[in-house]
Amino acid sequence: MQKKLSQMDLVKEFFIKNPNRDIKDPEVVDWIVAEWKKRTGEVFRDPDRTIRSLSQRGFLIKVAKGIYKYDSDFVKNRKLEDFTQAQKEEILKRDNYRCVLCGRRREDGIELQVDHIKAKDFDGKAIIENGQTLCAQCNFRKKNYKQTESGKKMFIRLYELAKHIGDEKTQSFCSQILEVFEKNDVNGHIEWKR
Repeated sequence: MQKKLSQMDLVKEFFIKNPNRDIKDPEVVDWIVAEWKKRTGEVFRDPDRTIRSLSQRGFLIKVAKGIYKYDSDFVKNRKLEDFTQAQKEEILKRDNYRCVLCGRRREDGIELQVDHIKAKDFDGKAIIENGQTLCAQCNFRKKNYKQTESGKKMFIRLYELAKHIGDEKTQSFCSQILEVFEKNDVNGHIEWKR
């Protein structure tokens, strides 16, 4: 009995047929959407998510935003490092069982997760110094916006709130931090209105 084709299998098939080549999202998406329709008669929903998932699992190399590459040697030799349960407990304890970004705890009804500061996808090691406690929501944001983008957005929101309620001390603090982002040209695409 033949195994039913999965969407992930189809994406893998495309990259295996196109090894060692930097491929932009539109080329991949156009092929897999058309091929999925041809083979199954169904619509392939959210192909970008499947591509990202394969990258996060170590099957693809993320060359740049929206550009991926398949290298069979990379797949064979790549070792993603996960924290052990003992390491996770040590990191949670060190961070006082609080999200280091928003400060919430399990008692606030949120799930705490141990996160790699330097992502596994970028060879982040499973060492205590590279771990941090994040709530599920902040971890989701970090993965989607990257850490510096999350930080800048957080300080912009805090700045705007402080400005709205007239808290000059917090407003000044946030301004100083946001100016450091600007001075170092970090996340310039995220606009801060003074």
